[in-house]
Amino acid sequence: MGRYLLGFLTALILSTLAGLPAHADRPLTVFAAASTREVLEKIGTAFMAETGTPLVFSFAGTGTLARQVEAGAPADVFVSADAAWMDYVRQAGSVRAETVVEFASNALVLIGPKGSVPLTPVAGDLAERLDGHRLAMADPDTVPAGRYGKAALEVSGLWQPVSGALAPMENVRVALASVARGDTPLGLVYRTDALVEPDVAIVYEFPRDSHPPILYLAALTATGRHPAAQAYLEFLSGPAAKEILRSFGFVADNEATPGQSITGPGPETAD
Repeated sequence: MGRYLLGFLTALILSTLAGLPAHADRPLTVFAAASTREVLEKIGTAFMAETGTPLVFSFAGTGTLARQVEAGAPADVFVSADAAWMDYVRQAGSVRAETVVEFASNALVLIGPKGSVPLTPVAGDLAERLDGHRLAMADPDTVPAGRYGKAALEVSGLWQPVSGALAPMENVRVALASVARGDTPLGLVYRTDALVEPDVAIVYEFPRDSHPPILYLAALTATGRHPAAQAYLEFLSGPAAKEILRSFGFVADNEATPGQSITGPGPETAD
């Protein structure tokens, strides 16, 4: 009787396990900066075609996602739009430090509605173009694009003239949409954002030495255990992904100028 019962329980456990989806079959979950939406979706399609691994993305401001990763959100990979937030989650032990990779870079631009003429970025010209309205940009206190933008405006001598006329947004894509809809006459976004939005025009590109290098980094999270996560990180730096990155206006990893990590925001910073 005991032997029969043991055999029955063993068969029951094995049949139950056989009915569960394989660990490798569940989607690979990627938390990624809002500015990477289109390019990572296309890279994800290429990765799935090569490996058969489905992906699920959560796109938002890097700071918002970093907080979620720190809190143990079910992400396998975290993609940051700057070194500061990656340093933050690395110091919190929320990503595996040895897996952090830089895979792309970007540029900063000022945009206006479709058909806008180029802008000379001096205080008088910028104020005239704003005409009492606000400059849309990601929040400089919490969002990488906003921090880069503030640095570029400071170096260009434009921060003081426009600091009282900012419309800080929760992420760079919200700023992009604000200009595309005509809610604001000018916006400060990544060049790649402007290239995917047909209703805006680039009116000025900031010199690359006017702000810290815009680096995109990816890492495995401390809680993620997807068997394909490491392969995805390697794919991001591979030739297929580099070609897709370039087609969207990004600079692929070994063509970027690596920068030093800037100090990450403290726990008191709001998203």
